[in-house]
Amino acid sequence: MNIDWDAIVKTYDVRGLVGKSLTTEIVTALAAGFVDELGAAGQDVIVGHDMRDSSPEFADAFAIGAQARGANVVSIGLCSTDESYFASGVLDAPAAMFTASHNPATYNGIKFSRAGARGISLDTGLAAIRDRAKVYLQDGLEEVDEPGTYRDLHILVQYASYLRELVDLSSIRPLKVVVDAGNGMGGMTVPAVLGHASDLEALPLQIIPMYFELDGTFPNHEANPLDPKNLVDLQKAVVEHGADIGLAFDGDADRCFVIDELGEPVTPSAVAAIVARREIAREKATNPGAPITVLHNLLTSRVVEEVIAEEGAKPVKTKVGHSLIKDKMAETKAIFGGEHSAHYYFRDFWGADNGMLAAMHVLAEFGSQSSPLSEFAKQYNPYYLSGEINSTVSDVPAAKSRVQDAFASRAGFDEFDGITARNKQELGKPADAGSWWWFNVRASNTEPLLRLNVEASSEALMIQIRDEVLGLIQQKA
Repeated sequence: MNIDWDAIVKTYDVRGLVGKSLTTEIVTALAAGFVDELGAAGQDVIVGHDMRDSSPEFADAFAIGAQARGANVVSIGLCSTDESYFASGVLDAPAAMFTASHNPATYNGIKFSRAGARGISLDTGLAAIRDRAKVYLQDGLEEVDEPGTYRDLHILVQYASYLRELVDLSSIRPLKVVVDAGNGMGGMTVPAVLGHASDLEALPLQIIPMYFELDGTFPNHEANPLDPKNLVDLQKAVVEHGADIGLAFDGDADRCFVIDELGEPVTPSAVAAIVARREIAREKATNPGAPITVLHNLLTSRVVEEVIAEEGAKPVKTKVGHSLIKDKMAETKAIFGGEHSAHYYFRDFWGADNGMLAAMHVLAEFGSQSSPLSEFAKQYNPYYLSGEINSTVSDVPAAKSRVQDAFASRAGFDEFDGITARNKQELGKPADAGSWWWFNVRASNTEPLLRLNVEASSEALMIQIRDEVLGLIQQKA
């Protein structure tokens, strides 16, 4: 078989076109490689899947490969990605989650975890799994003398109960909440965690559902809230219903976006700052005097770092990337980590990301005071962000060089992750020292794209820097 493995095995996961670049034969081979690489023969391996049409078949194909190499498959069936992390953490077992997250219906993929929901990337095992799978696909799958077993496990109520233990919503004021699940797994997890689909105590939340029907064809809009066009329906519904807050989940429900009562987005950076403040306070109460570390990637707003420091914790800046941040959570013993892309990581959730848990923190903090969300969120959104802007370029190095040359006299640069420029007047000065700006330009790992993020102390300054850098990036050779 002529397979472009590099096209489907990405930096942090597996993704491909169903039936073309990703087939059941490939999935079975990957399962065998996964079990061998992790030494999981004779041990439990968790398999879960989202609502895409191809997901059950792929999960079954994975079970065949895993059992053939001696692993005991624990099928948790339909689930969100953070549910699979929960199972991996609770059972202390490796896991494979079938989802393509926010990608279109024609795609599917696998998110792997080591035992305890620890991430796997190309550098920490995924490349080796790929290479083992190549051999199995070429030479055939060799079954061990004692193949593994198979059993079903239903964990949704246990998952919901655990999240309720981490964030108490029972005493907040009544809130009307519109939730757009995008026909993804949030349609199953939101009723269980926040609504009445389990035997848990009723919460003071009136949930108004949008697109809760599980449908992997995404008939209403893409399940990608990072794209503003996919928030439009939710924004309208929040205003029409006179709701207090809106929540949007992506396809596998591990990311959550927040809309205020006016229909305006609350930035992921503001959410990260809100959650960081709450998690720091909880840690202080639980472990008085213990050092506290909180992670934020380099593209979050400056306010995130400021809030962390104001609360007496140590902010640690990270590069962008799922498995990388999970590794950094373990290394630094951080209690929380936030990304600009609405991934939120929790020490008490095995260092894994959980959009539902972040949403619960926002509901708890917002619901414990009386101001509308637009007013409440202002303190966490004092600066001006461009959001991520992607440009297709034919020569990425040349475009980056143009930017560096143009700003050489005005900015200090670092290459921690892409290139980050900060105005020289600001370097070494306190946070309130007049006007300031920064921008980051990063190349995509998989496409001829440059990603631009800009933040400044004023909207006019942000627009000025944004437009100048964009002009340099998009300049024709």
